[in-house]
Amino acid sequence: MEAQMDKIVSLSDGDSTVELQKYLSSLTDDQVINLFYLLYHISAFYVNYQINFVHDLYLKCLFNCSPPTSTEGAKRRLLLYQHCIPLCESGDLQTEVASDIIGLLMLETHTLSGPSLAQLATLFVDAIKVGKMGNGKSLELFPTVLTALAACEALSYGKGELSGEEYKKQLINSLCSSRWDPQCVIHLTTMFRDVPLSPEELQFLVEKVQRMFIKLDLQEIPPLVYQLLLLSAKGCKKLVLDGIISYFKEQDLSQEEEQKHGDLDLEVQSIPQDQLRHVEGTVILHIVFAIRLDHELGREFLKSFKTSHGDLCPFSVALLLSVARIQRYEEQVFDLLKGAIIKSYKDELLQQGSKFLQDLIPGHCSVAQMLIDTVKNSVFGWDHVTQGLVQLGFYLMDTFGPKPGPFGKTAEGSATVARTPTQQACKLGGQVLLQGFKIHEPLRGEILEQVLNRLVTKTASPVSHYLDLFSDIVVSAPMILLESSSKVTETFDYLSYLPLATVQGLLKAVQPLLKVSMSLKDALILVLRKAMFSSQLDGRKSAVTGFLLLLKNFKVLGSLASSQCSQSISSSQIQVDVHSRYNSAANEAFCLEILSSLRRCLSQQADVRLMLYEGFYDVLRRNSQLASSIMQTLLSQLKRYYEPEQDLLPPIKLEPCITAHRDQIYLQEPLVLCLCTIHCLLWLQNTQRSCNLDNSDDEEEENEGYQSELQTILDSITRRMIKSELEDFELDKSAEFSMGSTVGVKNNIYAVLVMGVYEVLMEYNFIKANYSKSGFEEVMELFTRYHKISEILKEKSGKGRAPSHKTPRSLLSLGFISTLLEVVSRDNTQSREEALSVLRTNGEFVRYSLCVAVQKIQQLEETGQTDGPDGMNTDKTFRFLRDMTSVLMWRYIKIPSVVEDAGKKEKRSSLSHLCLEGLLRIFTTCQQRYSDKMAQLLFSATEISDKDEEPEDDNATTFFYIRQFQRALFIQLNGREEEFNSKEAQLLVSILSVLSRQLNPSSQQFVQMIKWAVQICQDTSFEDSAFTKGMLSLLFSLHVLFRSPVSLLLELCQDIHSQLGDIDQVHRVVNSCTKDRFGIVQTRLLVLSQVDRVLDEVDWLIARKKNQGTSDKSGEATQTTGQQDPVEKAVTLQLGTLLTALNELVQTALLPGTCTITLLRQLSRTYTILTTLVKYVSMLIWCFSLYIYMQVKLSGSHLTPQCYSFITYAQVHFSFLLQSTPELCSKLLREMKVIPNLIFSIEQYEKYLITLSKKSKVNLMQYMKLSTSRDFRINICVFVYFFLRSFQTTASQDEEEEAQEPKQKKRKQ
Repeated sequence: MEAQMDKIVSLSDGDSTVELQKYLSSLTDDQVINLFYLLYHISAFYVNYQINFVHDLYLKCLFNCSPPTSTEGAKRRLLLYQHCIPLCESGDLQTEVASDIIGLLMLETHTLSGPSLAQLATLFVDAIKVGKMGNGKSLELFPTVLTALAACEALSYGKGELSGEEYKKQLINSLCSSRWDPQCVIHLTTMFRDVPLSPEELQFLVEKVQRMFIKLDLQEIPPLVYQLLLLSAKGCKKLVLDGIISYFKEQDLSQEEEQKHGDLDLEVQSIPQDQLRHVEGTVILHIVFAIRLDHELGREFLKSFKTSHGDLCPFSVALLLSVARIQRYEEQVFDLLKGAIIKSYKDELLQQGSKFLQDLIPGHCSVAQMLIDTVKNSVFGWDHVTQGLVQLGFYLMDTFGPKPGPFGKTAEGSATVARTPTQQACKLGGQVLLQGFKIHEPLRGEILEQVLNRLVTKTASPVSHYLDLFSDIVVSAPMILLESSSKVTETFDYLSYLPLATVQGLLKAVQPLLKVSMSLKDALILVLRKAMFSSQLDGRKSAVTGFLLLLKNFKVLGSLASSQCSQSISSSQIQVDVHSRYNSAANEAFCLEILSSLRRCLSQQADVRLMLYEGFYDVLRRNSQLASSIMQTLLSQLKRYYEPEQDLLPPIKLEPCITAHRDQIYLQEPLVLCLCTIHCLLWLQNTQRSCNLDNSDDEEEENEGYQSELQTILDSITRRMIKSELEDFELDKSAEFSMGSTVGVKNNIYAVLVMGVYEVLMEYNFIKANYSKSGFEEVMELFTRYHKISEILKEKSGKGRAPSHKTPRSLLSLGFISTLLEVVSRDNTQSREEALSVLRTNGEFVRYSLCVAVQKIQQLEETGQTDGPDGMNTDKTFRFLRDMTSVLMWRYIKIPSVVEDAGKKEKRSSLSHLCLEGLLRIFTTCQQRYSDKMAQLLFSATEISDKDEEPEDDNATTFFYIRQFQRALFIQLNGREEEFNSKEAQLLVSILSVLSRQLNPSSQQFVQMIKWAVQICQDTSFEDSAFTKGMLSLLFSLHVLFRSPVSLLLELCQDIHSQLGDIDQVHRVVNSCTKDRFGIVQTRLLVLSQVDRVLDEVDWLIARKKNQGTSDKSGEATQTTGQQDPVEKAVTLQLGTLLTALNELVQTALLPGTCTITLLRQLSRTYTILTTLVKYVSMLIWCFSLYIYMQVKLSGSHLTPQCYSFITYAQVHFSFLLQSTPELCSKLLREMKVIPNLIFSIEQYEKYLITLSKKSKVNLMQYMKLSTSRDFRINICVFVYFFLRSFQTTASQDEEEEAQEPKQKKRKQ
């Protein structure tokens, strides 16, 4: 062996290799192989250029001396391949040496014969099957072998022959069908990139690789995904992406299950969450990089999500947001996510409102939750996702935020619970940004800057959603926000130019920062001082708002002498110690400085003064130490309009309260608000004193001095206002009150001011009276004069219209109204009986108290707050609502409406009607704004029950109320029809509808409610359309939460057909019942609207199944006809019952008009949905069932012929209507375009039925019969229309000729 080695080395030193080849030819195969292994093992241990050159030359010479044309040469070549491949896979060789060997083998592969190539390919396949390809280096040769093999003409296979291409396919099939070692999966995937594959082979390979995902270590997934993405250049792009997303979706679900239930399976090692998230981030980067290079891959990726939003998961959402960084896909991705979010919310809303859908599809895939999960997952270094999250958050808030009202006005009320899909999407955008702000430090500056920019720039649109987001950011991270305080300071510079609502929200949100940042507070004070002298009214109002908010939030715990109130203290002198709990002297000096600035507002417009007066109560409630300064300010202001001479009437000067500008009269001083604020502050001071607050003796004496002086003035005003007559205020019954003249405007302002003063004095004297008879008599004297002016205003402003019970905007507080209702209704205290009789005997006063209560509740329902003290305190307003609910409920139940006949004669609402209206508004308000406290509200009035039992749960509490209102409605319906109070009955039905939403649909009480509603509808036959509509709406709203209303709809349609008769008078309607099941069927439109609801649900189910059809196709194919999908079965049953109901309606002699047009439209939509169902069944032909067959039979043999008859009936009746009312021609012709649309829908349905018949080999067209409605015939309606037009034109021309003939005769004479 050594001699042979020396010989080879010596021959390799020469210039010619001919002698070396001759020498090698003389060696046997065993000697050649032994020398081959010896040379390569030496090269593995010694890095020597000479040795490497020798073994390279040795291998080349072996190939040269082994001619492929000879049998021995071909055999030796195959032998070399068979030994070189395992040697390269062994890992013993250096990488460069193995690469050189593989390169040389690749060059010589084309010289191999077909059988040699087949043996070599089999060698590779066998090595892969047994797991000997762990290194993967020799796999670089396999594609070359397969390519050469495919070029062979014929190869022996078994007992026959196959072409080279077919032989290659068999090898690939065998390889992909075998078990792969997880270590070689990546190498095999890399290898197949160079193998020509058919689409079927490529799909088989991709599915094989994706099945190996779960067997690989998690760290091996990113490189494998990278190779798969490179492989996708051949095709199967959607399959590759779907497989990757499905794998990570399953991993996320398993992680979620482990977090919920814990790791129950101890044998299975769970994947650490952080490791999984890092791998997901790497894979996302690979996919995004591949999409940048291959735009076809990007288009396929977006296309897959456009067709089905159900495939979304946190990983795919993160991937979409990363793809959004590519400019060409940005808009498409955000539109796709927007559509998915809105669709998810709409689907959730649809399912929540339908028990039928809840039972059929119990689960719901929330895209919103996926988005929130994506934000949480992005904390694991997903920097490529975070930018997309910020863009998406602002995109949602900009797109779905509140819109400006009519004429560009911003309608910003108090925020309520997000209920509509658009509101929920806007709220989701805010949640994404808030979570992103908390988690990602690099995003904070950008998020804050964009929020503040929108607050400043979007002055024409509501920005309440951005204010809520900014407030949440401040609350969640105030110290972090201080790092960007310069941006907040820049925003302050625009305060005087922003809408008032924006300023209020911004300053309220920034309050926590002002307490810890002195520079921010000083900047704000400087801006507010400048705004105080702004030429714009909104700027000055913004300054007042800011100063009042500062006064409310910087609480004074110490005290200063009142003589220092007039001192001017600059903001630079105020030093707030952030680390201490409070700084008493600095806070008081700061507040006194603000008060000195606010005093200037008392010489500005009425709107500015109004804001100041309304804000003083909240300031004093939080900062009681400022009482003396505020009281002094108000006292000096009141003295300007107060007449000090006790003998002069009236006690107030109205002339200075108004001003004139360019022939226009304006209110200059809202004196009533000033009085109201003084009264409220006096009451608040007395309340605080009763709570034993610790005050210094000097301050207490000073406050008592102001209070006694103010009380003396109010008592004097009360005494003299009672003595004053209308003439003292320059008002008279015959005076002008029209708003079209300056005199009328002035009189109106005077009247409103005087009425407001009377109201304030009524509340003041009621509290002061402390249930004394003389005090209440003064209250009634004040009310008598108030009522007199109110009646004059109603009489003057109500000319030409029916009088209304509504009163002008009242200044009474909600708390006082709550107390007043209790007093005039059911206070049974023995010591108060004589005094209370003074109030209760005046019926107008009782009516007035109820009207004001309804007005206040309505204001709370619409805006979320009320006028007066504590109007913005949600806890107190709820307590007032709870007390009023108890009183109104007691009054309605205990005091019958029979005693109020006088109210009916005057065409005013009865007290019972006012009680019901108040209760309805309370329940609606509580459901919208205090939804979590609804049960607490209802429980407060259960003491009116005749029994001593208390409700066991919330359902029982709600049902207790429901029983009371059911009893009241039953009394209404059992009386004579002429005594039936329609408005009161409508209110009762509305209240029952609101309360029924609080019942659990699965409870026994809900079932009883449905039975009661059905019984009422069956027994009632009043000809009152409004009550009928309300009752049917209640019935359907209950039914839809219990079961599908389609059976109820069928019964109603049958009764409508029975009552209105048949379109063919020859046929008589046969009803199986001796009497109609429902007497309350006059409102046909409501019944038709329920058809739309059923069609919506069916359409949604079909669309859902179509989206799932392709993915579930293989699973559904295995189903037999006896195992029909429950969704498909439910759809066919719903449609079958609906077709029967429509069959009843199309035979009904409906009058031409809205009902007929609506029915035609719904028939057209029904056939469109039937067409969609037939298309779906054609796509999945193996799901064709008996239910589908019976439905087609029903639509063809029953509904379609009746549809054509109804079309003819409608056209004939519309032609008669055109003749009788020619002025409605254009409108009727426009509405009758629905008829050709219906015929087209029927024809499309039959077209796809023909296609389904061919596929299913079932003749479905045997029940379809052609109608003459498709034939050419004269359109009577159009003919009549043009005939009438020509007739009118001829008649007008004749009249003109007759008018011209006398003129011509005169000329001749």
